[in-house]
Amino acid sequence: MWRSLGLALALCLLPSRGTESQSQSSFCKQPPAWSIRDQNPMLSATGTVTVVALLQASYLCILQASRFEDLRVKLEKEGYSNISYVIVNHQGIDSQLKYIHLKNQVSDHIPVYQQEEHQTDVWTLLNGNKDDFFIYDRCGRLVYHLGLPYSFLSFPYVEEAIKIAYCEEKCGNCSL
Repeated sequence: MWRSLGLALALCLLPSRGTESQSQSSFCKQPPAWSIRDQNPMLSATGTVTVVALLQASYLCILQASRFEDLRVKLEKEGYSNISYVIVNHQGIDSQLKYIHLKNQVSDHIPVYQQEEHQTDVWTLLNGNKDDFFIYDRCGRLVYHLGLPYSFLSFPYVEEAIKIAYCEEKCGNCSL
């Protein structure tokens, strides 16, 4: 009981805290427009709860990607359907070279996008950092922005934030 209460309290405090670089004013708003190679993952995810993970193709993030796939399967088995999952790899050359290792950790249900060096950096547009998770409601409004340590998938915070975005209307009514 105390564990659940502590988790609920932590999740309630996260929107006002988010990550260190983000103000509360960006919550419940649409994200800035972004695309990768003429694909707009947020536009194609309209009507679903959307989870965007900023992962860099490194050892820890490859482990995170594997756990992200496990979380997707777990939520699907629990009846949480119609959720879009997206990974955006870091723009750096080292991440580009290891992109395939990141992609191999997830199924086709989680697209992994590789940014190109000449494009506007999606991470910067979203005001995000390595290992950040963004959870959007069905209308595409930001419900949670979880950074380290809350974004480690060995902790329950990302899973609980997805469930809250799925079951509640934290940003008000959404007709989708």
